[in-house]
Amino acid sequence: MPRVKSSVKSRERRKKVLKMAKGYRGGRGKLLRTAMETVDRAHKFAYRDRKAKKRSFRSLWIVRINAAARQHNLSYSKFMNGLKKANVDMDRKVLAGLAVSDREAFARLAQIAKEAA
Repeated sequence: MPRVKSSVKSRERRKKVLKMAKGYRGGRGKLLRTAMETVDRAHKFAYRDRKAKKRSFRSLWIVRINAAARQHNLSYSKFMNGLKKANVDMDRKVLAGLAVSDREAFARLAQIAKEAA
């Protein structure tokens, strides 16, 4: 049986890590051990923040809806409760978009929410 040399695979692994660490300052982008630590840490942050991004956008949408609803003398909770009672199924992303871009449509929704509540 021929002797297997492992240099190619190990070099591929090292090159992969150093390619991911490209652009990092100092040894973090040049030295294998620190680059591996930094890349692992970056992957953990990326995983965590993909989840946090969803939460932060939802809270942004709620802030925008609340601000627009208060211009029509409604709180956020009364506005959402009125829409739910009126069987208006719109998610917060769409409502926040209407609050920013189409104020007339949001005013009609606020009127519907007031009547239903």
